[in-house]
Amino acid sequence: MNEIAAEVVRKLSTCSKTLVTAESCTAGLVSGAIAAIPGASKVLWGGFITYTVDAKISALGVDEAVVRRFGAASGETAAAMARGALENSAADLSIAVTGLAGPDGDGGATPVGAVWTAIASREKEGVSLAGTTSFHFEGNRNEVRIRAVEAVLRQIAAFIDERWS
Repeated sequence: MNEIAAEVVRKLSTCSKTLVTAESCTAGLVSGAIAAIPGASKVLWGGFITYTVDAKISALGVDEAVVRRFGAASGETAAAMARGALENSAADLSIAVTGLAGPDGDGGATPVGAVWTAIASREKEGVSLAGTTSFHFEGNRNEVRIRAVEAVLRQIAAFIDERWS
């Protein structure tokens, strides 16, 4: 994970961009992986740990109706988190991650190990959502969380390559 985190820091530094995270099931692990790399202070604006629905609504401005309709662990909620992180920061890029790490589910159809991510960027016309991605990771709670962090770091690196390189 350190290699891909170092790549993200290098790529963000090269294009003079900053990142903000909005994390639910990873609870700060994405920010922590980036902060472990020398030079992170130049590219990591900060992060929001929005583990509960209330935190998503109050800290990021996620519409309660989105959470009620689609669930806290959904692509729609991840997209709203990514937008909210940018709107509540001075960063150029945001990544949001939400899901069910387990061991218990949410009582609905969403399986344990389901994770959604969303990337948004600040463009001349405002905040632009690059899209959402869904994953299903096997393993225990911490394995799901670590796999989600690795996937998120790869997504950030790929986004930078596609958009800003």
